[in-house]
Amino acid sequence: MTTASPTSADPASVPIPADPGGGVMSGRYRALTLGIVSVVLLLAFEATAVNTAMPVAARELDGVGLYAFAFSGYFTTTLFALVVSGQWCDRRGPLQPLFTGIAVFGVGLVVAGAAPGMWIFVGGRAIQGLGGGLVIVALYVVVGRAYPERLRPSVFAAFSSAWVLPSIVGPVVSGAVTQHLGWRWVFLAVPALILLPLAVMGPALSRSEREQPVLKGAEPDRRRTGLAAMAALGAGLLQYAGQRLDLLGLLPAAAGAALLVPAVRGLLPAGTLRAGRGLPTVILLRGVAAGAFFAAEAFIPLMMVTQRGLSPTLAGLTLTSGGLSWALGSWIQGRPGAEKYRGAMIRGGFVLTAVAIAGAALVLVPAVPAWVAAVAWGVGGIGMGLTVASVSVLMMKLSAPEDAGANSASLQMSDALGNVLLVGLSGVLFAALGGGSLAAAHGGDAGTAGTGSAGAFAVIFLTMTGVALLGALVSGRVRKTG
Repeated sequence: MTTASPTSADPASVPIPADPGGGVMSGRYRALTLGIVSVVLLLAFEATAVNTAMPVAARELDGVGLYAFAFSGYFTTTLFALVVSGQWCDRRGPLQPLFTGIAVFGVGLVVAGAAPGMWIFVGGRAIQGLGGGLVIVALYVVVGRAYPERLRPSVFAAFSSAWVLPSIVGPVVSGAVTQHLGWRWVFLAVPALILLPLAVMGPALSRSEREQPVLKGAEPDRRRTGLAAMAALGAGLLQYAGQRLDLLGLLPAAAGAALLVPAVRGLLPAGTLRAGRGLPTVILLRGVAAGAFFAAEAFIPLMMVTQRGLSPTLAGLTLTSGGLSWALGSWIQGRPGAEKYRGAMIRGGFVLTAVAIAGAALVLVPAVPAWVAAVAWGVGGIGMGLTVASVSVLMMKLSAPEDAGANSASLQMSDALGNVLLVGLSGVLFAALGGGSLAAAHGGDAGTAGTGSAGAFAVIFLTMTGVALLGALVSGRVRKTG
């Protein structure tokens, strides 16, 4: 599940459209609302479907050792595309980056679906990340430009709701396609589905943009774009070095760190990396929460297939509870009177996430029923709903109006960085402990699953449990004073 935040554009610079009255499904807005929600629905379905199909795809491409790259590669290129899209929207409006992003995303799906080997597959996922980053920022700008302020919360709520259905049916559909038609069709069939929302949304979006004031064409911040490129390249080099596990890997590792560290320092608010009180810690916690949760989630379907012998469909369904309970956690934190417990909800959310990741690891013990992982992930979804939504609320509360856009972009950047670094770290641990070769050799036969492969999964889950607990410890620093 993506946890994307608003665009890097300053909300104060987004024109407020005249309010003709009516709701998001009234005649004026119906086609546009259906179109943009359909785009989010397809992105959400693809994300849940990939989790289900990935274990089979990695095994058939002899690339289980590169399993984490298929996820971190997506987030690495997204990191760069977020910045590019925000500045592109500021200069030309959201139409060009939105439709370009959808096209690029479709190309990535085709490349991944037709990949003859794992590295090409990873490349396809990286292309998808470029498209996804362009799209998600442009969609937020569309909402800001096309809808009056009173309707925007309803549209954003529809964004979140669009993840519920894919969380339920995505694993079933993807599992059935994977088992009966092959994993490639999970990727190759989606581009055709993109045509419907484009046909619905295109005319309404074009009309809306014609009614907006012409943008002045702000000059792009080349320094910020360069820093985003440095961060993406540095993260990629670090991941490549982690897969080599030899002395020659030290060279790309050093180069990656030299690029990534100054880039991150320039992209995030001062004090973020040292958990400075107030806003810096709020920004940091977004990346910690997303990274820990999604790094563990990426390996759960593979664990369920290789260690417990589940089908791809059942393995993917293990994650469904997390998607549903995430919405519940978000609802809880938004209830009247919850504001005074904001800090406690963030800390509690991290603790629940840590409990969920550790609970999923229990399934590595043969005597523990496989369904325990689904229950655990339901607990984790509540924790993430509490944490992510509360962090977003606090970010806006601690931001001056003129800084809200920049801080929203930093929050989203932290999310992407957390995913890149912690999913990448999980991949390094998995490869270093021999999980790739052992999981591939077992091919999903629970009866022959070895302790070495189980140990690789256990180290990943315990490491991410520790990261989540660290987030709970640091969460007290969201207050400006001790």
